[in-house]
Amino acid sequence: MKLILFVCTENSARSQMAEALFNFHNKNPQYKAISAGTSPAKAIKQGAVEAMKEKGIDISRKQPKALTQDMARTASRIYTMGCSEGCPMTPPEKTEDWALEDPGGKSIAKFREVLDDIEKRVKKLILELQ
Repeated sequence: MKLILFVCTENSARSQMAEALFNFHNKNPQYKAISAGTSPAKAIKQGAVEAMKEKGIDISRKQPKALTQDMARTASRIYTMGCSEGCPMTPPEKTEDWALEDPGGKSIAKFREVLDDIEKRVKKLILELQ
């Protein structure tokens, strides 16, 4: 199993949405997504839960988790969500920064906008992995 690791600062919105979307859309059993944060929050942001629910995906029971050296080492690819400066654990040779805006503290419309961007990128990634 090859791991795709999505990383953002709090692991409470962008990376959680990317993980869930990848695992929802991916049909290749060789790949699985996980996510983590450099400074995990205590809970998933409600805007992320609501926006994902609109896509038919429930992330309400997910919990933010900390990025570890082991995660970075075992992942075959790593996608940061705009926190590459703060992700010294991610090896540059297998890390790509998607530079996504953090929707935290913003309207549900902003969460939807960021989610749509993530979904397009995730679908493109899945095609590249086939």
